[in-house]
Amino acid sequence: MISLSTFNYMLVPILTGMILLAIGFNFRDKNAGVFAMWIGMLTILATVVIKILAKLNE
Repeated sequence: MISLSTFNYMLVPILTGMILLAIGFNFRDKNAGVFAMWIGMLTILATVVIKILAKLNE
């Protein structure tokens, strides 16, 4: 079972990425909105990749 601290360490970056995606989508006609979407997408992807690599190293 996943411990609560590990869950929180995964939850915070994913929620941050989702918020950045939502803000970026609302301002997609401006460069800052597109940048926010990129950062949000990379944040979520990095969290998933780090979790996969951690499981592979066990």
